[in-house]
Amino acid sequence: MKVLAINGSPKMDEGNTARILNPFLDGMRDAGADVELFHTRKLKIGPCNGDMSCWFRNPGRCGQKDDMQMLYPKFEDADVIVWATPVYFSGVTGPLKNLMDRQLPLHVPGTVAKKRQKVVLVSSCGAWEMAAFDPIIAQMKAIYSRPDAEFVAALLRPGAEAMRFMPEGAMDDVIQAARDAGRELVRTGRISESLLKAVSRPLMSEEEYMRLGEKAIEEARKGA
Repeated sequence: MKVLAINGSPKMDEGNTARILNPFLDGMRDAGADVELFHTRKLKIGPCNGDMSCWFRNPGRCGQKDDMQMLYPKFEDADVIVWATPVYFSGVTGPLKNLMDRQLPLHVPGTVAKKRQKVVLVSSCGAWEMAAFDPIIAQMKAIYSRPDAEFVAALLRPGAEAMRFMPEGAMDDVIQAARDAGRELVRTGRISESLLKAVSRPLMSEEEYMRLGEKAIEEARKGA
C-alpha cells in the first residue's frame, strides 16, 4: 500500500498537527505501508491560475513548472492520501489549499481513474469545540464525493494547545490511539469510532483550558 501524506502546517514536525500525524503514519508503516510525507513549507507550489488549460488545451498537464510536477505521479500512484492541517480560520492553511487546487489536471472530465483511493484528514485546532472542524469536514466530503475516492475518516485534535502543557505520559493513550488508527487503516481499510474518539478526547476541563489560554495571552503581552 502506497501512502502520500501532505502536512500543511507551517510548523511542520514541531506543530500540534504533527503530534497526531506522525504516530498515525508510524502506525501505517508498522502495518507494512510505504509512506511518503511532504511539508508544504518546503515545497514551491504556486496557486492555480484558473485558465483550465489542463482540461481543454493540454488535458492532464499543468503548464506551471514547480514542485507539483514531482507530486502528480505520487498522487496518481497513492492508495491512501492523508491531508494534515491545523485549523486557523475555518479551513485548511493557505499553502495546502493551493496544493489541493492544483490537482485539477488529475481530474479531467471523461478520464478513468487507475484506482479508488482512500482519503484521511488529520487536523488540530486551538478551539475547544469539535464544531470548529465542521467546515473542513464539509470541504473534504465535497471534494471526495467522487466515485474514484472515499473519505474514510478524520483524526481530530481540538484544544490542541493543551498538548504543549501536558505532563510526560499524560497523553500516551492519545498518541497510541493515533498509531493504532494507522495500523487499522492499512489492515482493514477503516478506522474505528473508538480510536477516533480516543484521539479527540479532552485533555483537561474546558475551564482549565480557558485559564491556560488566558495565562498564555498574559505572558505574551509581558514579553511584547
